[in-house]
Amino acid sequence: MVVRYHQRPAKPGEVEAAMTESPSDDLVAPAGILLLARHEGRLAGCAGLRFRPGWAELTRVYVRPERRGRGGGAVLLAAAESSARAAGADRIRLDTRSDLVEARALYARHGYVEIPAYSQDVYAEHWFEKLLG
Repeated sequence: MVVRYHQRPAKPGEVEAAMTESPSDDLVAPAGILLLARHEGRLAGCAGLRFRPGWAELTRVYVRPERRGRGGGAVLLAAAESSARAAGADRIRLDTRSDLVEARALYARHGYVEIPAYSQDVYAEHWFEKLLG
């Protein structure tokens, strides 16, 4: 993300500092879940859900560059939606940045629609929601 957002390689300690600033340690039961995608035994991607009363927040969606364009993002979204339903959520929300054009297109293709801001994350520029039927 550092390369994409800042157009430069990550500096030593920068990724760790960002993870400290925006932790993911709540992506474990009962507050959430971290889904891992594997292809031929290797980690290919991930997606996290934070469970809120009645809905779930999708976060940390990532597919390794060499696995992109092969349907992995769609598989992760389907698994996240299934997990959210199983946890009793009636909708999924997410926020993302403007420069993540491919991610925004993926969400739109899978029924996510832009909504007004529901969070104040410093990097959030677009907010999406999908009702789970």
